[in-house]
Amino acid sequence: MNGNNRGRYPPGIGAGRGAGMNANPSFQSRVPQQQYVQRNMVQNHQQFQHQQHQHHQQQQQQQQQQQQQWLRRSQLPAADSSVDEVEKTVQSEAVDSSSQDWKARLKIPPADTRYKTEDVTATKGNEFEDYFLKRELLMGIYEKGFERPSPIQEESIPIALTGSDILARAKNGTGKTAAFCIPALEKIDQDNNVIQVVILVPTRELALQTSQVCKELGKHLKIQVMVTTGGTSLKDDIMRLYQPVHLLVGTPGRILDLAKKGVCILKDCSMLVMDEADKLLSPEFQPSVEQLIRFLPPTRQILMFSATFPVTVKDFKDRYLHKPYIINLMDELTLKGITQYYAFVEERQKVHCLNTLFSKLQINQSIIFCNSVNRVELLAKKITELGYSCFYIHAKMLQDHRNRVFHDFRNGACRNLVCTDLFTRGIDIQAVNVVINFDFPKNSETYLHRVGRSGRFGHLGLAVNLITYEDRFNLYRIEQELGTEIKQIPPHIDQAIYCR
Repeated sequence: MNGNNRGRYPPGIGAGRGAGMNANPSFQSRVPQQQYVQRNMVQNHQQFQHQQHQHHQQQQQQQQQQQQQWLRRSQLPAADSSVDEVEKTVQSEAVDSSSQDWKARLKIPPADTRYKTEDVTATKGNEFEDYFLKRELLMGIYEKGFERPSPIQEESIPIALTGSDILARAKNGTGKTAAFCIPALEKIDQDNNVIQVVILVPTRELALQTSQVCKELGKHLKIQVMVTTGGTSLKDDIMRLYQPVHLLVGTPGRILDLAKKGVCILKDCSMLVMDEADKLLSPEFQPSVEQLIRFLPPTRQILMFSATFPVTVKDFKDRYLHKPYIINLMDELTLKGITQYYAFVEERQKVHCLNTLFSKLQINQSIIFCNSVNRVELLAKKITELGYSCFYIHAKMLQDHRNRVFHDFRNGACRNLVCTDLFTRGIDIQAVNVVINFDFPKNSETYLHRVGRSGRFGHLGLAVNLITYEDRFNLYRIEQELGTEIKQIPPHIDQAIYCR
């Protein structure tokens, strides 16, 4: 591996293997001639001359052999390849043993033995080591618990390392974040204290999550990661940018603001990543994204990732991406491991129905979606009154409060989280196995991102939709658009789940 940077001497030079008596072809054997003469003074002069002549011949032969050996090793192709073969074998064994040594010292978490669907298992069989990544980066990858690349990582990492623009479409929860974080970390020159990579995301929570992934993967590298979003202190961000930053994660508006102020210097930024690219190209964000690109050098590389790509993406691609490599791993839109049900209810029955689901289902953690901020707070209050632990989160909360809720829920402090669509984008909480649409969404894109919060990284998940009379047309349309089937909930939901 190229991570093995131990200095080696060519055979026969300096203090390397082969140094010593035979290292120098002009070496004269240190025969103590004075002693030799004194010991043999008693012998006749003829015998002395004969032995001197023999010694001189031996010395010449030895000198010629050393000279040939030196030429063979350092200049000419070996006449006898066996010498080189031995040399190579010894070297490769040294590399192998050192390779085993660094792996043996890693603190790798226990293997995830849960069942995984082919959304993440249908790979070509590549290993992370096949991409010739820095050893320090490989250490972070393995210590994060990644065993081998998922399909989107197999497709993206080698292409991103070549410097090509990428337009990648893959399902929620199949490893998209690592698919761009790994090549970004690999390409950063940690000795060059300038911003070299910018990762744009649409929400503050996703910015925090993505920066955390970058820090964990790059924990053995000397790479400085900074996160900046709206709703936080601009002064703190400006102060932080006076320190070295190699990788910047943030929302478009805040990064653009800092760039316009001249404190966020992007002239050396060689890579721009757009995660949840379809959302970043919505009217809310697109003007900021396009202005931000003007601060980057013309040679910049752009990587775009999302699960859904509306028409706006094609227009943007044609204007800003240079001969992009297209990756599409979306033969179907919904995740294979998610079972989808609907329950036909009246509005006033919804809370009772939710209570029944809580008693019947084996919930690790659940996310419950409502269509408005008001309904989020009211429902969270009702769930707490029913005796279940519950947090809520929405865009109108103070940023510090949002951060605390997100952090605590992720760490398992609470079983249920009620939220708006703020939480549909990219949020990755492995323990979530149930998503409930308390209010059914209006379009297929929102539905897809909501249910994608469960069944992360190929694991099994459940989506339950509470459908009123007014929702019936939306249900049918979303089924058609996504090419999926949402079944009616069986009377004994608990048995149906355990039997599937």
